[in-house]
Amino acid sequence: MEQRLSLITLGVKDLKKARAFYDALGWQTSSKPEMQEDVIAYDMAGYTVALFSWNGLADDAGVSAEGSGFRGVALAYNVRTPEEVDATLDEAVNAGGKLIKKAHETFWGGYSGYFADIDGHLWEVAHNPFAPLGENDEFQWNGVEA
Repeated sequence: MEQRLSLITLGVKDLKKARAFYDALGWQTSSKPEMQEDVIAYDMAGYTVALFSWNGLADDAGVSAEGSGFRGVALAYNVRTPEEVDATLDEAVNAGGKLIKKAHETFWGGYSGYFADIDGHLWEVAHNPFAPLGENDEFQWNGVEA
């Protein structure tokens, strides 16, 4: 697993209120208009912060939203191919992590799975054909380097 962070996803209780907060900070969304009811993305310097519903994030990771130690945060590690998703998940498990959700084709057209590190922090490993890694391995939301 290369030393890289692509995306930080924050599970939020109210997406509209959370967006209003970050917009008030002066952040500019990079989400396509048709996606803004489900996820709000803000490109940062080399990675993206995304807002996603609290329950939706828990469902996506395959964990309970309440009482399971779910913290409402997932770190994402994007890779170049679906095969690299599987290899990275295997690497994480071999290093002592726990497979949380086996890699699969996603509803949004990608391929991803989840592991937890030794302290239970969730990591999504994903191949997103719509946001390929840039020339210097930067994450690109909607194909635009952050």
